[in-house]
Amino acid sequence: MHVQEWLETVPAVAVYALVGVVIGLESLGIPLPGEIILVSSALLASQHGDIDPVVLGACATAGAIIGDSIGYAIGRKGGRPLLAWLGKKFPRHFSEGHIATAERSFEKWGMWAVFFGRFVALLRIFAGPLAGVLRMPYWKFLIANVLGGIVWAGGTTAVIYYVGIVAESWLKRFSWLGLVAAVLVGVTSMLVIKRKAKKAQPVAAAAE
Repeated sequence: MHVQEWLETVPAVAVYALVGVVIGLESLGIPLPGEIILVSSALLASQHGDIDPVVLGACATAGAIIGDSIGYAIGRKGGRPLLAWLGKKFPRHFSEGHIATAERSFEKWGMWAVFFGRFVALLRIFAGPLAGVLRMPYWKFLIANVLGGIVWAGGTTAVIYYVGIVAESWLKRFSWLGLVAAVLVGVTSMLVIKRKAKKAQPVAAAAE
């Protein structure tokens, strides 16, 4: 079943909780489709009034910030052995190449890697644990984590919500245009047929 179709079957409170938990676990370092869940939920909110986009964005932001903070604590305590263990459990996401790429990004950009990592699927999973492993000062991590969480989660929710509203209004507009066009085509066709029938009557009479 499509994600959005499944979300339509659950109450609004469950949608808020699901978004917060999935994004939190993804930010913690577990490879989950947090962005897909967030986009589907924001699109669903634009079509159903039961889901409040503000509450949805707040839950997504909270999940992102809390999850990243827990990931930072785990990474700081577990160190590099944690990355080796994650590489065995999730070789597709925590391979040595991916870890090396993320480390280079952190060494080059520092706290900006945490901020912009929100918008990159790979760094979004790595950001918290890797910042802890590399011993980034927590105050720097916290600032980048909070700002990145607000901009990414809140911004994504707002953009997808308004895109969904605009798209729905355009679809409604196109449906009305289609109906008007169909009526005009039908009326025009009927008038043309009647006109041809009138012209054909004298010709038929003359032939008789």
